[in-house]
Amino acid sequence: MMGARAPMLTVARAQGVGLKAKLFRGFSDPSRLSIVEALRRGPLTVSEIVDATGLSQPNVSNHLGCLRDCGLVVCEQQGRHVRYELSDRRVASLLRLADELLADVARGVYECTRYAAPAGR
Repeated sequence: MMGARAPMLTVARAQGVGLKAKLFRGFSDPSRLSIVEALRRGPLTVSEIVDATGLSQPNVSNHLGCLRDCGLVVCEQQGRHVRYELSDRRVASLLRLADELLADVARGVYECTRYAAPAGR
């Protein structure tokens, strides 16, 4: 009986790790991360996000769609404008923790050659 449960736990763990990896891929794109960082300060319209990030409007809109589909941001219509904000305060907490961790391990991350950005970025 115990042997039959072990593979299920392994599959469940693998699925959980895969889902976590997918979450972190949402943050791994520099454009998406720039948008999420801008939204840490509060709700913004697309044009405000463009101003805050320096990204093009089509790029911002595309990445906002991805972030919305993944549940990391939500939007609300306000008159003629749509305001975007982080879906959960824990997103901002996760980014704050990343800042704190990076403060301690920045040199290693900077010198790491295994996770270099793909060519063209």
